[in-house]
Amino acid sequence: MPRVSKTDAARVEDHGPVVEWADDVAGYTIHIVAFKQDIDVAPLLRGLPGNRCTCPHWGYVLSGRVTFTSDDGEETFEPGDAFYVAPGHSPRVTAGTEYVQFSPADELHTVTETMTRNMEAMSGPR
Repeated sequence: MPRVSKTDAARVEDHGPVVEWADDVAGYTIHIVAFKQDIDVAPLLRGLPGNRCTCPHWGYVLSGRVTFTSDDGEETFEPGDAFYVAPGHSPRVTAGTEYVQFSPADELHTVTETMTRNMEAMSGPR
């Protein structure tokens, strides 16, 4: 049976303030994400429909706090909380947060491509 851990993840990406361990399994991305600083993800979602994440996620918070904003309002999840968040959301995360997330791989990759482009544009020319 497939599994994903920090020690055997197929993809490890250290973006400085965020470290990700991930692998795609049976059409889903299993994703462990750790945040070293407070982050409002909204600026990275610009260009997606409604400037919000278009991918659903199921997850479990290991530490810290993540708040998802959508048309329905805000909902905050803390350690021990399992969550589902529908498409059309924007997360804010506090430093020290770590969670495990399961997302449809193709949908997540589309969102990730937009976030990467926005991150590069915000970094300026190299």
